[in-house]
Amino acid sequence: MEIENSTMVKEFILLGLTQSQNIQFLVFMVILIFYLIILPGNFLIILTIRLDPGLTAPLYFFLGNLAFLDASYSFIVAPRMLLDFLSEKKVISFRGCIAQLFFLHFLGGGEALLLVVMAFDRYIAICRPLHYSTVMNPRACYALLLALWFGGFVHSIIQVALILRLPFCGPNQLDNFFCDVPQVIKLACTDTFAVELLMVFNSGLITLLCFLGLLASYAVILCHVRGSSSEGKNKAMSTCTTHIIVIFLMFGPAIFIYTRPFRAFPADKVVSFFHTVIFPLLNPVIYTLRNQEVKASMKRLLSRQVVC
Repeated sequence: MEIENSTMVKEFILLGLTQSQNIQFLVFMVILIFYLIILPGNFLIILTIRLDPGLTAPLYFFLGNLAFLDASYSFIVAPRMLLDFLSEKKVISFRGCIAQLFFLHFLGGGEALLLVVMAFDRYIAICRPLHYSTVMNPRACYALLLALWFGGFVHSIIQVALILRLPFCGPNQLDNFFCDVPQVIKLACTDTFAVELLMVFNSGLITLLCFLGLLASYAVILCHVRGSSSEGKNKAMSTCTTHIIVIFLMFGPAIFIYTRPFRAFPADKVVSFFHTVIFPLLNPVIYTLRNQEVKASMKRLLSRQVVC
């Protein structure tokens, strides 16, 4: 009832990713391929880590949670996007829009914090190996997991609370294929400058600081392993390189979208598409392809299923 009393707009019309039928068909096929191939791969990663008693280290615990977060994140935008490709009028209710926005930032914020936790885990493992079992014990891992879920919730609820305070009384066309903060705020029937500043601080500035902090932490780790043995150095370099790739995939588009004034740019939709649909499904796969232990465990699991 509070949502209904604060706005006259009951639904939003999504203008979509593009009006070109050929491009829409191409995007539809790309999303479908990702869902049929890469999404099951994410669930296979989770299943492998859960079933293999040899993958009990905190790194694999967090990798399993990353795959779960990314798989969940991919269900927020892409399924509705696929349905919208098949319908002439793309409409989402006001409540549905707010719900989509909430879960988008809830899971996205949680994943950003998870990457910070994984960087901390690698720092302790490589730079403080004698303290690793003490610092990253099971209780600490679950506490960190709970903290990142709570952090994602707080981040998202702030976004939603600020938006629900705005009046929406007229325009209801969102120039996007999903509900996100920059487009929704622009439809409010009031001056949104102060709210935009708060949003940029809540999303943009924090994202940028996390990104720079993560790069600095991996730079410290790489400097630390320069004098290590060849085998240990190669393994640490491989792990850090993988993490840095995922950091750029995760934070690069987010910085582009949220750290500037909410004005429309030609590349916005393309960046949002890769950020919300493509990259989340790729992140755990990138980790797995560069991790020999997980790949070997997945092969053993699949071999047992084939034999059965």
